[in-house]
Amino acid sequence: MTEPILDAAPALDFDLKSLPKVSLHDHLDGGLRPATIIELAEAVGHTLPSTDPVALGEWFRESADSGSLVRYLETFDHTIAVMQTKEGLFRVAKEFVEDLAEDGVVYGEVRWAPEQHLQKGLTLDEVVEAVQTGLEAGVDAADERGQQIQVGQLITAMRHADRGQEIAELAVRHRANGAVGFDIAGAEDGFLPSRFKDAFTYLAENNFPATVHAGEAAGLESIKSALVDGRALRLGHGVRIAEDISVEFEDNSDDDGEDTIGMVTIGSVAAWVRDRGIALEICPSSNLQTGAISGFGDGIESHPVDMLFQLGFNVTINTDNRLMSGVTLTDEFELLVETFDYDLDDLLELTLNAAEAAFLPLDEREALVEYINDAYANLG
Repeated sequence: MTEPILDAAPALDFDLKSLPKVSLHDHLDGGLRPATIIELAEAVGHTLPSTDPVALGEWFRESADSGSLVRYLETFDHTIAVMQTKEGLFRVAKEFVEDLAEDGVVYGEVRWAPEQHLQKGLTLDEVVEAVQTGLEAGVDAADERGQQIQVGQLITAMRHADRGQEIAELAVRHRANGAVGFDIAGAEDGFLPSRFKDAFTYLAENNFPATVHAGEAAGLESIKSALVDGRALRLGHGVRIAEDISVEFEDNSDDDGEDTIGMVTIGSVAAWVRDRGIALEICPSSNLQTGAISGFGDGIESHPVDMLFQLGFNVTINTDNRLMSGVTLTDEFELLVETFDYDLDDLLELTLNAAEAAFLPLDEREALVEYINDAYANLG
């Protein structure tokens, strides 16, 4: 099918931090405060690259900004090391929610892999319970400051390991205690979602939703497997779905001498994702850092997020790992405004996309959508 690409919206001049936001793709072990890492590392005897909070934060950002997903993932060795006790997990989860609320996030899904936090003898159920207790404490702390936020856990299995069924059962077991969805994460290339086909079937049989990391470090084959084998309702990143879209340029040499985008052709996989509203959890800054968009260009202006958004894909905007990327969701919105001239209506649409894709019951999603619409309407 072919469709025209529209012009971008006018630029926005507005303080974005106060806008209500929805965060669907944000890793618990990628959102720690540098000062907290230092204190927890000292308590457990873990050596860090630096014990100065500013320098440590810079080290994480520089190490993650390599253009390699493998190198990006190596930075997690330090954060995971300080998240092996109930006390560490509680503190990290509590502060994670407080930082989201401070950034205007009113609903957030916190994804993390319990299997990575068993080094000190905790069980899978104990680590999930510790994180849930911390998340609830964070919600209470935010409420005391007059900040409204709701959160849920996305229980994640590591795709290079063989614990998919066990982690899927863990997620379902905790569905009444904060778990709202399932995910697989880690090294994507070479580890298709089909490895967890039985686990995804179990989740479907128990009516438990899944989002699947796909279309970041690998392309269409990974996305197909996420859709077919993983029964994914959302795609974690999913940005490389743009590889299934071809773009034709119009020759405007008689006008200003610059070619402009004319028509696009959407392939069958991309059409399936778009036409069925499967949400893309796009993380602009992270995609640039990990090289996920290297096939489209070197800078953020080459990110296909704008093309996907204008073509009607169900685009949501996320941070991925706030520590490694050195960003907040407000920062990501500002980046889109600066790069693609998005206006308030664009940001509202992106936020509503995320609210409607949240792993919440229908009545709660409707209430969330109403809350966001009212907040934007009150801006005048």
